[in-house]
Amino acid sequence: MKSFKVSDFGQPLVEVEAPTPEPTGSEVVLKVRAAGICHTDLHIWEGGYELGHGRGKLSLKDRGIPLPITLGHETVGEVVALGPEARGVNVGDVRLVYSWQGCGVCELCKRDQENLCLTPRFLGIDCDGGYADHIVVRHPKYLIDLKGLAPVVAAPYGCSGVTTYSALKKVGDVLKEEPIVIIGAGGLGLMALTLHKAMGGKGVIMVDIDAKKREAAKKAGAMAVVDGNAPDARQQIIDSAGMPLHVAIDLVCSEQTAAIGFDVIVQGGKLIMVGLFGGGAPWALPLITFKSVTIQGSLDGDLMEMQELIDLVRREKIAPIPITRRPLKEATQALIDLKDGKLIGRTVLTP
Repeated sequence: MKSFKVSDFGQPLVEVEAPTPEPTGSEVVLKVRAAGICHTDLHIWEGGYELGHGRGKLSLKDRGIPLPITLGHETVGEVVALGPEARGVNVGDVRLVYSWQGCGVCELCKRDQENLCLTPRFLGIDCDGGYADHIVVRHPKYLIDLKGLAPVVAAPYGCSGVTTYSALKKVGDVLKEEPIVIIGAGGLGLMALTLHKAMGGKGVIMVDIDAKKREAAKKAGAMAVVDGNAPDARQQIIDSAGMPLHVAIDLVCSEQTAAIGFDVIVQGGKLIMVGLFGGGAPWALPLITFKSVTIQGSLDGDLMEMQELIDLVRREKIAPIPITRRPLKEATQALIDLKDGKLIGRTVLTP
């Protein structure tokens, strides 16, 4: 098999050839048909996250992320081999891989919250992922039947899809009753817009500093778009809503975007934080009490939410976000283009 690995943070991915794995136990080997590129891949490739407040970076090396590592956690593959204990899939099946796998034995995993496991085995982060022509998945339960969805279209649902779906579920009844603010109109933002509409959402005010991404959001159905760098950005957001705003979802999570999200929601509102751009919290602590706001993190989504998402996509015939296809060998350049802000929607690698 061929894979492209991070061998040194920030350096070009290294092409590696090795024997194609033979599955054991309940393992399944899939031939990769599509692998999405996510901002998390970019953070891993760069080697860490900015913590802010003078604390520098959270080093992935210090977190124990092994090198070399094959990136990729938005993977669709075709089953080519089964371990002797693997049940529920057959050779030739095309499946979306649920990458957020935990240890399988802790209390969180037993509650089917493997995405929150303290000792995770996330594919493409803690162990090898989908920037390869083959991938090993430890159990068939992590393979979601696409029921006809095209692999390139379906791959982004493995992270940007389930992540934004899980965040939108946390909005609750407000989703269908009032407009909400979503900050960040990249791949996650455009995905959130399409899912918000399919879930019966009232409307979205989309915030981004990139004019091309704002235009893409407008075309995707945002009720209003606002330049986050505008001096009156907060007032524009509030005016666009035409009513008090109770929910903001921050898909970037920089100090600037977190401040905007916090400032535009009213007392008793909720700020849902999803992105990993980095930095320190910008709020004065007493204001959290005075405004009685809820600040909630949202990491990926669980296995049940992944299945719910694919059912929703098929039932509502959700149109895909803009996708750029690139060959696997261009993985490094695709990461560079993502870092430089050149992409609208998602890039998907195809071996």
